Amino acid sequence: MRVSAYRKKTIGAALAAVLLVGGATACEGGEIALSPRPVVDGAATEALAAAYKKTSAAKSAKFRMTMTMPASLGAGGTVEMSGVQGWDPQVMDVTVKGALPRGAGAESLRMIMSNNVVFMEVPKDSPMTGGLEGKHWMKLDLDAGAQASGDAEALKKLSGMSGVDQKQDPAKQLALLLSSPNVKHLGAEKVDGVDAERYKGTLTLTEMLAADGSGKALSDAERAQLVDATRKAGITGYDMDVWVDKDGHPVHMKVGIGTPQGTLKMDASYSDYGTGATVRTPSENETFDLFAMFKQLGELGAGA
Repeated sequence: MRVSAYRKKTIGAALAAVLLVGGATACEGGEIALSPRPVVDGAATEALAAAYKKTSAAKSAKFRMTMTMPASLGAGGTVEMSGVQGWDPQVMDVTVKGALPRGAGAESLRMIMSNNVVFMEVPKDSPMTGGLEGKHWMKLDLDAGAQASGDAEALKKLSGMSGVDQKQDPAKQLALLLSSPNVKHLGAEKVDGVDAERYKGTLTLTEMLAADGSGKALSDAERAQLVDATRKAGITGYDMDVWVDKDGHPVHMKVGIGTPQGTLKMDASYSDYGTGATVRTPSENETFDLFAMFKQLGELGAGA
């Protein structure tokens, strides 16, 4: 059976949307310039280590995020996201607005992620519904889908996304900042109406590889996993600004990620830590399984 051209377009738009959201927790980029003489602020490190422990224990938070992507990534523009994220277990329920991929046919999309499986809701009036057998949720198992696609670039992006994006929750972002050789405390500031302390640092992939793990927040296994996922995703470095409130939780982050394609920038606000992230995934009779379609991707190049 050959896959119709319309379904090809549907799959392409769905995959683009998944990869778009996959960049959500990454940031600013290129080879990040370090100060000539990096200085580690001991008091800053101590405060951030305490914030990491509190944030890890909270396990979830609500967030609002604006992500700006370079045109060279194929989905250039600004995307707004809002919803809830949990990191123990790893779950996410977000609404995405802005520079959505062609073929999406909507101004906003809702996406749910749980156990490395993404569900994307397709509005009833979207032209994409024509390729979904009347169903309104598309399902994609990131790991299985990338393996089945036979597409080396998709495999790289999806495997990087599954390893990095859910791992880059606020706690893991703090862990990255703690790994910076030049983390600094910039003083007290009010952000989002909240009194907070601001911290800043930069970190390149080279420095991640060279770090000895002293004073680390992550275990050896966690650090190895994060470094591997960062490498697979093509990330060259991070530039991070974090505002921590009096309760020890990050309430605002400006993070950047460097990639060969350009700079991704993220500006995020967090609230309601520890209230629990209840995420309901759609039932099988509501979903169209893109993994099954990926099994036919070998035929896509042949046309239909």
